[in-house]
Amino acid sequence: MRIIAGKHKGRRIEVGKDATTVRPTSEFAREAIFNILNHSKHTQGENPFIGKPVLDVFCGSGALGLEALSRGAASVTFIDNAREAIATVRHNTTRMNELENADFLSMDATKLPRSRKIYSLVFLDPPYFSKLIVPTLESLRAGVWIEAGSLLIVEHDEKETITLPEGFALLDERRYGRAKVSLIRLQ
Repeated sequence: MRIIAGKHKGRRIEVGKDATTVRPTSEFAREAIFNILNHSKHTQGENPFIGKPVLDVFCGSGALGLEALSRGAASVTFIDNAREAIATVRHNTTRMNELENADFLSMDATKLPRSRKIYSLVFLDPPYFSKLIVPTLESLRAGVWIEAGSLLIVEHDEKETITLPEGFALLDERRYGRAKVSLIRLQ
């Protein structure tokens, strides 16, 4: 796996020792996600990540957050409860000389504390069929990690059905193989 565009284009992303616990977003899906973010009517003519902090929840290898950094995000906060995932994303971030632009939090995304900053863009990629999407959305809102207008890119299995909590709106959905990517906005 490699970074697709930006200052780190072509740099390799390592997935860690146990690749069975990490399911990185494919290069094809990542490219499509960033095309949507750059050109969609849902971004209201403003890029939601250039020069802004980005949140990568269930970060795994950090592919989505690292892609955002490569393309101009100010910083990325990576969250995962798996220590190996945090170690892997820290390693990838260090290799790309982006350590000063990254924070690493090893915690349960469904029980987040109050945030010190608000994110306009959140990547949410929990294990498929884990039923963690809705509790994480509620935790992000309760901890003030997001505010009205924040965009959330949620990756899940094509067969998973998500019933969004009140206040969240589904803007768009796309399929990339087995993966379904939902673009959600907090109203």
